Amino acid sequence: MAAKSRISTIGVSSQPPQALCGPSCQCLAEFFRQELVKHHECLERQREYYSDNAITQAEGALALVMKQIDQLSRRDDACELVGNLLKQFDSVTRLSAWTDPDRLH
Repeated sequence: MAAKSRISTIGVSSQPPQALCGPSCQCLAEFFRQELVKHHECLERQREYYSDNAITQAEGALALVMKQIDQLSRRDDACELVGNLLKQFDSVTRLSAWTDPDRLH
């Protein structure tokens, strides 16, 4: 009995794959923007636990990064740079510690 080949043809683009980080990814700024919005929403839920001054400073920092996110996302080191900024926001909001019970498997 002859073995059937499982190889199928797949259209291969002549263009190199786009990087997920760096200036070539158009969606990177939007991803970072969504993450910053999540931190802001988390901060809002915790407002009663922080002083007005702490909230003002955190919101100011978030606003500054949001204002510059398109420019930051075009940098070659965008993932590392914005990743570090998100970690700093996470140290305040503790967003990564929150779990969504609807997403548990």
